[in-house]
Amino acid sequence: MTQTRPNSLPLTPELIAAAQDSKAWPFEEARKIVKRYEGRDWPAEILFESGYGPSGLPHIGTFGEVARTTMVRTAFRVLTQDKVPTRLLCFSDDMDGMRKIPDNVPDRAFLEPYLHMPLTVVPDPFGGRYDSFGHHNNAMLRRFLDTFGFDYEFASATDYYKSGRFDATLRLAVKRYDDIMKVMLPTLGPERQATYSPFLPISPKTGRVLYVPMKRVDPDAGTITFDDEDGEEVTLPVTGGAVKLQWKPDFGMRWAALGVDFEMFGKDHQTNAAIYDRICVILGGRAPEHFVYELFLDEKGEKISKSKGNGLTIDEWLTYAPTESLALYMFQRPRQAKKLYFDVIPRAVDEYYQFLAAYPRQDWKERLGNPVWHIHSGNPPAVDMPVSFALLLNLVSASNAHDKAVLWGFISRHAPGVSPQTHPELDRLVGFAIRYFDDFVKPSKVFRAPDAVETEALQALSDKLATLPAGADGEAIQNAALDVARRIERYQDHARKSPEGGPGVSVAFFQMIYQVLIGQERGPRFGSFVALYGIDNTRALIGKALKGELAA
Repeated sequence: MTQTRPNSLPLTPELIAAAQDSKAWPFEEARKIVKRYEGRDWPAEILFESGYGPSGLPHIGTFGEVARTTMVRTAFRVLTQDKVPTRLLCFSDDMDGMRKIPDNVPDRAFLEPYLHMPLTVVPDPFGGRYDSFGHHNNAMLRRFLDTFGFDYEFASATDYYKSGRFDATLRLAVKRYDDIMKVMLPTLGPERQATYSPFLPISPKTGRVLYVPMKRVDPDAGTITFDDEDGEEVTLPVTGGAVKLQWKPDFGMRWAALGVDFEMFGKDHQTNAAIYDRICVILGGRAPEHFVYELFLDEKGEKISKSKGNGLTIDEWLTYAPTESLALYMFQRPRQAKKLYFDVIPRAVDEYYQFLAAYPRQDWKERLGNPVWHIHSGNPPAVDMPVSFALLLNLVSASNAHDKAVLWGFISRHAPGVSPQTHPELDRLVGFAIRYFDDFVKPSKVFRAPDAVETEALQALSDKLATLPAGADGEAIQNAALDVARRIERYQDHARKSPEGGPGVSVAFFQMIYQVLIGQERGPRFGSFVALYGIDNTRALIGKALKGELAA
């Protein structure tokens, strides 16, 4: 996905004027940040933050969070005419203890001795190329984000804690320990209340992150006292990386220490957002603006879970479709729960190119509501896509083509002058279509034999197609099919009217065509498909269906 760097956003008076009233959600979120500083001087920079738990590899949710935050950041830059510096910080909570061993490591037994140690202390189980498991996953995160061209700064919790970046705020947390406990204790059950502490010391003896109650908290010395795992009493400073905070107080501490202005998170964090905010204020900060997005569901409507392995991974999506289609899916209706599985890919691909084709014809108000402006940070590319993804899938299905050269034979005949060299984006889509068809469409294809009425209709359709010139366009072919259907009582739709005033054509006619000829329940506009596949090829396909060869 193409992301523009902060100095390349093209600002025009028309764009700036349209942005003031844009109803696109990134602009609505960006206006919250503008209002945050209303009547006040702007700070040295506006800080956008996105958090990441490196206990596993980056996933589709990580992409969505950074992509969406980038969209808000771009909208803010337009609203402020790019006069206020901005920064996107991708923060890795890599000082968290490894509470369980991931399923996807080569040797789980290798990691067992390191349970509950900070992730940046746990050895790298993937060949030892990195200093730790946390360093490995952080490297994967950076490579992941760099692949998509995101403009961001990476931050490590381990580095920030150990370097002293959080020391002043941690010392303040010791002084305001009682205030923090007043926020946290009502959220816990009686048993947890008895042992809870916002501070998690790192055992000097075992190196493990300890969930133990505090025996003393000294606000003057900035230390905590607790019993180590062997029962010996230990006193540690809260500074220098000897102690970290529990995850809920850690959220608020980080916001206060860094001066975060905006952070989005999933709905599963929503009930805790007020806690994060109160801790931030207690520690001298101002709670950032929030955006809560809905979680993704699998095809059964269940929440997607890394441990379950349900739903799509980003690698799976990008095997069958371009990154921009995934970015579109992230842009659309972020506050609504959406199913994320393979069936949504073709529609997302075609919608992306439809939005891209519409962009040059739109005024600025429409452009700022067009997802491609946000996907490409204000610089949508000019792409000519003469064939839709849905058409390509049906072309693969009808032709049984398994290599790009065969498909390009149909495309070049349908659109003279169009080739892989002139249309590299279409060539990329051809490859995606073949892979998607082979893995998802082909295994589910079910041809059926036509009944007597359908046999008559298909023969009439073939005869009608034979009367058309070889180069007939999709509209002429569609009208010819409609003429055939209007004469058959089964396919007459009396609730609709034809241009001549007679009954219209039922969608059942075209459903029958795709069930019998393609082995699928649905397909693209029939005329467009035949124009691409060819009239003679379509008639030959009908002939096979009438002989029973397809259903067999």
